[in-house]
Parts: sequence; C-alpha cells; structure tokens
Amino acid sequence: MTKNSKKGPLAGVRVLELGGIGPGPFAAMMLSDMGATVIRLVRGQGWDKHPILNRGRVTIEVDLKNPESIEAVLTIARGCDAVVEGFRPGVAERLGLGPKDLHALNPKLVYGRMTGWGQDGPWASAPGHDINYLSLTGGLHAIGPKDGDPVPPLNLVSDFGGGGMLLAYGIVCALTNTQKSGEGQVVDAAMVDGTSLLLAMTHGLLADGSWRDERGSNMLDGAAPFYRTYRCRDDRHMAAGCVEPQFYREFLRVLGLADDLLFADQHDRTRWDEQGTRIAALFATRTRAEWEQAFADTEACTTPVLSLSEAHHHPHMAARATLAEHDGIVQPMPAPRFSGTPASAPEPQAAVASSIEAALAEVGLSAEEASRLIAAGVLAAPDRRG
Repeated sequence: MTKNSKKGPLAGVRVLELGGIGPGPFAAMMLSDMGATVIRLVRGQGWDKHPILNRGRVTIEVDLKNPESIEAVLTIARGCDAVVEGFRPGVAERLGLGPKDLHALNPKLVYGRMTGWGQDGPWASAPGHDINYLSLTGGLHAIGPKDGDPVPPLNLVSDFGGGGMLLAYGIVCALTNTQKSGEGQVVDAAMVDGTSLLLAMTHGLLADGSWRDERGSNMLDGAAPFYRTYRCRDDRHMAAGCVEPQFYREFLRVLGLADDLLFADQHDRTRWDEQGTRIAALFATRTRAEWEQAFADTEACTTPVLSLSEAHHHPHMAARATLAEHDGIVQPMPAPRFSGTPASAPEPQAAVASSIEAALAEVGLSAEEASRLIAAGVLAAPDRRG
C-alpha cells in the first residue's frame, strides 16, 4: 500500500481503527473499500488475520498499557478524520482515548463508537452477541417456522447490517456535516438501534394490521406459498418470491397450476397451507437444476438457493464480479459502485514495517518518527513478532 494509491469516493479520508471484532472491522473495511486510508491498531500478539474483514489497511500492534504507546495513538488520531472504536462503554475513556481526549487534539474528528447496547441505558456495559441484540428487538422472534423455534439468520442482521454498516453510514454522515460545520462529533452506533431500524417496514405492517406478531404467519416469513423455499428431488432448494400478481401467474404457469381453482386467490390465507403442500409435492419431482431450467427466462421470481461456494459461479454474479477470486480467495467486491469515483480492487491486510511507515506518513508522522516508534516497540509491525 503506497501513499495515494487508493481510489474511491473516500480517497483522502484518514481513519484510525481501534481494532475489535466483527462489526467494527466490517465498518472499517467498508470505509477502506471506498478509498479511505485506515490504520488498524490491535492490542498484543495473536492479532486477527481475517483475510476479508481486515483487508485494505495496515495493522499495527500497540500496548495500550504503555503510556508512550497511548501518546503515539493520540499523535495518529491528530492526523485522522475519523475513528472507529468498539470497546465497551468507558474503556476508551479509561485508556485516555475517549472522545474528549481526542477532540481536545482534533476538534474536527468524527468519533464512531460500535457497541451492541449503546453508550447508555441499563444494559450498556453488559456483554452480548448478535443473537442477543436481535432477540431484544423482536427480530429473532419473527424468524423461523411457525411450529418451531426462532432461527438465528447467521450474524448478518445485528452484527453487520444493524451494526457495522450502520456505523459506516453514521461516520460518512458525520464527515459530511464536518465539511459544513468544521466540527467533529460522536457517532453512537448501537446494534439494537440499527436492527430496530432494519425492522421499520415490519413495524409499519404490524401497526396497520398487516402483520401477525407470530412466526410463520405472514407473507414474508415463509407462511405464504409464493414466498418461501421448496425442496427439490436432489435435496437442494428453489426460492419463490412471486409477490406481485403477474409474477404469481407466471409461477403457476410454469408449475402447471394456472387453471387450478385452489390457487385462484393468491392472498386467501385459509388456503396457504394446502397450496404450499401441493407446490412442495411438485418441486420434489425434479432436481434443482431441472427447476432452474424450467424457470429460466421467465418472470416468476423463482431462483435456485445457491451455497456459499456456488454463488460466485452463477452467470449473473460472475458477470458483475459481485463475488470474485482475489488474492487467492473468493470474496465480495466493494459495494456500492460509483460511476465517477470507482473503488480500487481491495488490497490484502498489510502488516509489514514499510507499509506501516507509509500509512503513518499519511497522518503526519515523519519517516524518522515512524521508524523510531517501530524500532522502540511502541508501534510494532506484527510480521516482526515471528
């Protein structure tokens, strides 16, 4: 990674990442993908080498119990535009790296904080994970079969959608305001807040009586026969999402059910179970590949359920390079896409001294000072730790 080598709408933005796990690194990855220079500081040996979440930025080891290391972090922060911090509330303040400490040195700094419960409230300091945050928002209650238990949707909703993506969005919003006002601020990104925000449409449907507050009873939670998955003869699956009437008619046509009176009223909930049983029996007669061919070039909104290892081979995904083999592994490419300021292809995580020195130079440290701090072990290149 060399100075000014990155491209994208955030090129020139400098970010300090106080290394954490999951949503914090994901937010920093998103900022880096869009061209920001991100310096990632981690505590101690055994640093996280995740090949995708940590891509596109340098990693530096620091001992946050060492006052000289804290001073070095403050120096780096002085030359940055934003901070990504994911400690429990109060930890950064005890280290001398809280918002007041950094704003005293850099009033324009946007200080982004990533937590599960938020900076205040009775549970602010409690531990938790995606499933816990999702459970308190009502989202987990709504996901799963009607007669079964709630099913965690990986950790996509709270950690990454309601967490890391919310933080990246918040930081960019705050940076936009800083351009106008000249003042920085704190971004309190809580996963319970972001997850609740993702449920905006569901809350609206609940409020107007269109949503039943029980699993497997609604159009979008697997109850509707036109919005669910079906097992094929080879135990693979197809996904039907033919919500609109014209797409539903096409779905029935392909299945040979267009003239069956059982399916005349798409939204007759009293018939959903019977309809679903009939459709499931039909899908079970062919393989996924055969059904994929049957639905090809139709507008039935019915698609194969691909595995993670299959997804990047699909013609559409391959044509857009949504997932691509890069640096020896398949990974998602930067998104969204910009016509005027396209992002560079993501670079691997850098942890060598030369890359660290180049990144530190971008935030105002001279080559001599950077070399001195690394030589003294105040800032350590992980590759030199064996």
